[in-house]
Amino acid sequence: MTVTILGAGLAGLSCSYFIGHENCLIFERNQYEGGHIATHVRDECFWDEGPHVSFTKHSEVRDLLTWSASGSVLEYPTNVANSYHGHWIPHPAQSNLGSVPEPLARQCFDDFLASRVQTDMQESDGPPLHYGEWLERAFGPTFAKTFPTAYTQKYWTCHPDDMTVDWVGERVYYPDVATVEEGYIGVTSKNTHYITSVRYPESGGYMSFACGIKNGANLILGKEVVSIDLASHRISFSDGTDHSYEALINTMPLDKFVKMIRHAPSNIVNSAQALNCSSLLLVNIRASGPTRLPYHWLYVYDQNMYSTRISQTQLLSPRNTPSGSIGIQVEVYASRYRPFSQGYDEIAKQVVSEVLQLGLATEIEVVSTQYVPYANIIFDHHRRDNQNAILDWLSGFGLEREEDDLDPMTDWGKAKSKRPQGINLAGRFGQWKYFWTDDCILRGKQFGPA
Repeated sequence: MTVTILGAGLAGLSCSYFIGHENCLIFERNQYEGGHIATHVRDECFWDEGPHVSFTKHSEVRDLLTWSASGSVLEYPTNVANSYHGHWIPHPAQSNLGSVPEPLARQCFDDFLASRVQTDMQESDGPPLHYGEWLERAFGPTFAKTFPTAYTQKYWTCHPDDMTVDWVGERVYYPDVATVEEGYIGVTSKNTHYITSVRYPESGGYMSFACGIKNGANLILGKEVVSIDLASHRISFSDGTDHSYEALINTMPLDKFVKMIRHAPSNIVNSAQALNCSSLLLVNIRASGPTRLPYHWLYVYDQNMYSTRISQTQLLSPRNTPSGSIGIQVEVYASRYRPFSQGYDEIAKQVVSEVLQLGLATEIEVVSTQYVPYANIIFDHHRRDNQNAILDWLSGFGLEREEDDLDPMTDWGKAKSKRPQGINLAGRFGQWKYFWTDDCILRGKQFGPA
């Protein structure tokens, strides 16, 4: 049986790799493979499609990526910072209050201590109702409003009250009192960020991690799906051709997948349209070197700035930029909650001004932009119900429901092997989950031999 895979991102390539490339056929809309881990060469620089570093704790994924990149991998501890109104604060800010300006630092610290007493007193009230309440319980109102709430509105493009808490996991550091006290009195001696060291290909950008995985794949590029008939197992493409499938693995965004299904009922189409995600404008700046600040990436809390997260690509690998130049990649987010209010060129012009103001560069050489329509899934309060309705409907066409298919993350220690039959979903947007690189690979491994 040949397995048909829609999308040649890392999830699609991994599914094909573990099932066996000889048993799969991949259709990809773009003229290149890689999806969200694709690397584009422009202005003599390697620009990843958004920030990517590997920090997996799964040894099997680590070994696979090393092999796939032909062993040419860099590994180093991270240096990450936060920018707040001209102040540089080590990351995460909640355990480095000593670098926050006074009297704000004292207000944050006092509120934090009070919140912990209050939290202990209110344990019987049950879990927080939304992410905003979680932040106040975790950090106190002053810190929550000044830092994570401000950043949530820039990165997630909505207020924390609009989000659930099921996605948080270890992604937002929840410090103990001793750690916060140590960070307030002086500089804490330990790194409390969930990323302490990273791995990155020595050359070719992040896409090099997929070189070995994709080798030998039966891949057809430039094939854009326009409709899918689940009853007849037939896929139609924009070039007028059709394809009949036996088993299908979809890695396209779930909302887009549903939109393409012929005769999908209106309530299911409405559920798909109600799924929320952010989009991303990347502003890629090549500037004259040398590196002026030592941070691999930094978070910008200032709400008057477009810049949300900034990566210095030459620090990920010196081969990402030509000698004498540095690469600065700036992320700017939008969604139906907060659409872009200016054109890309106007935003880029403002971002360049912000980069100069932050001291990351003094002389700009060239600037380009890239729009990424799917960036981060927004885990709002209606997401689970909408997703459940879609998956229930798809189960009538061969989708096998999974115990955790509505959870933002997957516990890979409990994940079971799957046989690709009927309809299957894979990847961050195909499954509508909070997946990273290793999750996409491990999802592919589920379809391989047990």
